[in-house]
Amino acid sequence: MSGPEAASTRRGRRSTSEDEVLLDRELADLPQELRWREWMLRVEAVIFASAEPVGRETLVRVVGKDCSIDLLINNLREELRGRPYEIVFVASGWQHRTHSRFAVPIRASQASTRRAAPALSDFEAMVLMAIAYFQPITRGDLSKIFGREISRDTIASLRNANFLASGPRSPTPGAPYTYVTTKQFLTAFGMDTLRELPDIEALEDAGLLSRKTVAAEATEPATEGEEE
Repeated sequence: MSGPEAASTRRGRRSTSEDEVLLDRELADLPQELRWREWMLRVEAVIFASAEPVGRETLVRVVGKDCSIDLLINNLREELRGRPYEIVFVASGWQHRTHSRFAVPIRASQASTRRAAPALSDFEAMVLMAIAYFQPITRGDLSKIFGREISRDTIASLRNANFLASGPRSPTPGAPYTYVTTKQFLTAFGMDTLRELPDIEALEDAGLLSRKTVAAEATEPATEGEEE
């Protein structure tokens, strides 16, 4: 990189570094009440501006070292009571979210929205759910769960939505690829960790998923052409 573009990049890096140095995090010259208020506004601004959930380490960069992030977030949540949006903890970070009951009027407005999750077909959603529970899992084992071939197009659709990533190769014959869910999956479905998935026993009782099918058939040779 050279010329004006390189100069612009250097200026951008220098500006970011200068901001970090000049930012008064402690605000020791302010009364306690005003200091806390400024910290609240900073944290809310960072969360609002971010396209992804904001982690604790990121927020610590803009507040004093003795500031309680959890207490500050709780105060912000109290202030947002009665508003159509809230601050939620998903995928190991905080994010602004509109309440689900406003989803219909938002869609009806046809306004361009931020962080809109890609629309999935019912079958794609079911495949994604199976991957979430049984990951890392191969396409062949997914096909056994559903009793039909899971096409590469289905996997590609979920990958394009940034819900899936490649996992380790399976130790079964042929060493096929496995798939795992991503941080974006947690964010889109409002979860902090996979432990928040619904109880799998209830899904098995409903006949939607079967761990026995996977356990019994996972050691069979990989389906021809499964490797991607």
